[in-house]
Formats: sequence, structure tokens, C-alpha cells
Amino acid sequence: MATGLAVTGAGGDVLFVEVSAIPADDGEGDRSHLTVTGQLGDVMKESARIALSYVRAHRAELGIAPGADQRAVHVHFPAGAVPKDGPSAGITMTTALVSLFTGRTVKPNVAMTGEVTLQGRVLPIGGVKQKLLAAHRLGLTEVIIPARNEADLDDVPETVRAELTVHLAHDIAEVIGWALEPEVATPVAA
Repeated sequence: MATGLAVTGAGGDVLFVEVSAIPADDGEGDRSHLTVTGQLGDVMKESARIALSYVRAHRAELGIAPGADQRAVHVHFPAGAVPKDGPSAGITMTTALVSLFTGRTVKPNVAMTGEVTLQGRVLPIGGVKQKLLAAHRLGLTEVIIPARNEADLDDVPETVRAELTVHLAHDIAEVIGWALEPEVATPVAA
């Protein structure tokens, strides 16, 4: 699970992303299948496909063991009664997928927002002020936003900025580095 940030009609809000891998029962199942649920619009569904394509294309750099990503995937956004759309959950979905395939946990105090491209670039989004206010309200301490949104931080009250560590991401590798817990070394047998 990873925590994203969104803007709704009521202002900023957090958006949780759950991912699960589904093993093929008979070895004949479609290992590339992607299911996306949670009352999502077309842009969110496209972002999920982009996230999965990026992860599979860059598995080695992301530390994903061979074959670990070759299972059908389900991406779910809880609160299914609330319609969701827009590209700003791209880095959140990518982070959740890398967490799933590597076994590395997403840090519980981190939230993020940003669009991701097939090359792993993080693109700017809207609503930075509302999203950071929502993260602060929830008690989160670290936020990842696109580097190209840095100027939008001027709109965020200083009292809020002082209590948040804001990371400015150019690419998904930076996001993964900030969002996931470090790899745990496997003990060597004596």
C-alpha cells in the first residue's frame, strides 16, 4: 500500500493505493493482466498501465528478482464510492508496485503526488497547496512532489512547510529511494 495525495471538491485529501499479485492457478493464466478498481476514470486507468509497464521494463534497476513481476496484478483505490481521475497518482501506483515486487515496505509517514512517464520522469501536477495541507492534517511528515512544482511551495503556509520534509522528484528512482524502507540484508548462514 502507498499513500497518494489528491484534490477533491472539498479540497486536498489522501488517496490510498493497494496492490496485489495474483498467482496463476494452473500456470496458464495471463501473467500480464492488470485489474484496476475503485471508481476510476480513464486517465487513472492509463496511469496504472504506465506504472506497470515502467516497472516491468526497469525490473533490474528497481531490484526486482527475475519473474517476480510476472503475475497478474490488481490495483485498488479504496473508497470506491468516490470518483477518481487524473494523472497525479502515477508515482504512487509505481511505488506500490515496486514495493509489491521487491518486498520492500513503503514508509508509513510518506505521501506522494506526481505523474510518471514510461521513461520514469516525474511530471508536474496541480493542487500542491491543497495536497500538502491534507498530508499535514493526516500527520504525515514527508511528501514527494514533482521538482517542476517547486514554485508551488510558496503557496503553502510556512507553519505547514516547517513540519514537512518535501522531496522534489525528477524521476521515479528518486521517489523509490525516498518512499521505500531500505532493503534488509539477508543473514549469512554460519
